[in-house]
Amino acid sequence: MLAHKRVDMLKASPKNIHIYLESNPNPNSLKFVLSEMLIPDGMSFDFPNAESAKEAPLAQELFEYPFVDRVFYMSNFITVTKNEDTQWIEVQDTIKNHIKKFLEEGKLILDIKAPAAATQGEDSETVQKIKTILDEYIKPAVEQDGGAITFHSFVNGVVTVTLQGSCSGCPSSTITLKAGIENLFKKMMPDEIQSVEALG
Repeated sequence: MLAHKRVDMLKASPKNIHIYLESNPNPNSLKFVLSEMLIPDGMSFDFPNAESAKEAPLAQELFEYPFVDRVFYMSNFITVTKNEDTQWIEVQDTIKNHIKKFLEEGKLILDIKAPAAATQGEDSETVQKIKTILDEYIKPAVEQDGGAITFHSFVNGVVTVTLQGSCSGCPSSTITLKAGIENLFKKMMPDEIQSVEALG
């Protein structure tokens, strides 16, 4: 059974917050990078719709904009994904100013229960190698692009991963997954890995 710890009162201190924008391979996503940490290291929160953001007040407010399709929190950035009918040049300042005002007022960012590390059996040597490659070679690049990738499972030579943030629904994510990530695994673990798939 998963132990739970409360991710409680995650707030920005009421002070001057600086935000700059970073584009990424997904043209519908934009990364809003903050001058301070938003979420504790190693944690991320993906909200694919307003319903999933019930306990995330900032994300809830962002979903009130009709063009917002997805919100993702990680370390010191928020990735917002818009619909295809809206141009970033028209709305990026609106989102930036909304995030800035919300954080400078010291409002609650999250009030949810996040799963603590589960007590599970030892990973096999192969799974340990897969996780090490993900952590050292792949995760930093994915996070740089405003997303996250996590290990899901390894069965019969197939590595399954979960993509979040800007990677979810990105037109180039399938190419990245196959031409980049899968090729890297096949090169580093040729006897064990046949393919890499994304969950869903």
